[in-house]
Amino acid sequence: MDDQRQAPYTSPAAATPAFAGPALAGLATRLPPHIWFAVSAVFHYLGPAFAVLLFAQVGVLGMAWLRIATAALVFAPLTRPWRTFASADLPTRLLLVAFGACLAVMNCSFYLALDRLPISLVAAIEFVGTIGVALAGLGSTRNLAALAIAVTGTLLLIDVKWASDPVGLVWAFLNGALFVGYIVLGHRVARAGAGDGIAGLGAAMAVAFVVVLPVGFADALSAFLSPPLLVAAIGVGICSSVIPYVCDQLAMARLPRASFALMLSLLPVTATLIGVVVLRQVPGPSDCLGIALVVAGVALHRPASAG
Repeated sequence: MDDQRQAPYTSPAAATPAFAGPALAGLATRLPPHIWFAVSAVFHYLGPAFAVLLFAQVGVLGMAWLRIATAALVFAPLTRPWRTFASADLPTRLLLVAFGACLAVMNCSFYLALDRLPISLVAAIEFVGTIGVALAGLGSTRNLAALAIAVTGTLLLIDVKWASDPVGLVWAFLNGALFVGYIVLGHRVARAGAGDGIAGLGAAMAVAFVVVLPVGFADALSAFLSPPLLVAAIGVGICSSVIPYVCDQLAMARLPRASFALMLSLLPVTATLIGVVVLRQVPGPSDCLGIALVVAGVALHRPASAG
């Protein structure tokens, strides 16, 4: 995995979507990748938190279907996935198919977990799956210590009383495993793919839509009978799969994989805070200590490129 740490990075401009104007291209170049990650970290759970509120109206898999369908429809006219597949070689096409299938199953398992478990616990389990990715490129004692502190904080966020739902935990750990696939495949798409990282993301999202099409369509039909509900579901899809995934691509193209994986330990923090604000899931003292340790671990970490 060392080759991933030492591989040449894609330039910020190369990670900017081809349809973006000069203003967005300049913004992608000027802003540090950590800013893009921070935006992603907020929206990564803000959209799903609102999705939880819609589960009663459209069902869990129906909401997952609407999320992926919205993202696919937003990306389609902008990235033209059919052109991406037509111009890509066979290995790149297989990469995009694998990335799309990973996105589809990951989103479904994520929502099935959220239906049974607090969002902060699902986020903590999601981070546990990235530990191996972070270990693969730490490169220094300082970063190893940073990871240890962040992991300790994450473990504090996993309250044992939440472990009373084994089915929910199965979905949560499946989501965590697929999140590792999202990091690995997402980095490959961001750094060496079809056209640019965002175009590759659009193509992968089209694949995800095909995969999820028969899964939640029946449940999602109820949303089409209620315009306010449909608008809310579309908003959730944009917040969940368009904004964070685009920001992830812009960050992945400029951050080493191990650094990106370690920064993901911020996700339990944002998930806990969003859980408090949106879902009224108030953390206890141990949760607050866990959040503080996660923040300390990320603050201590130094990217490999920084020496």
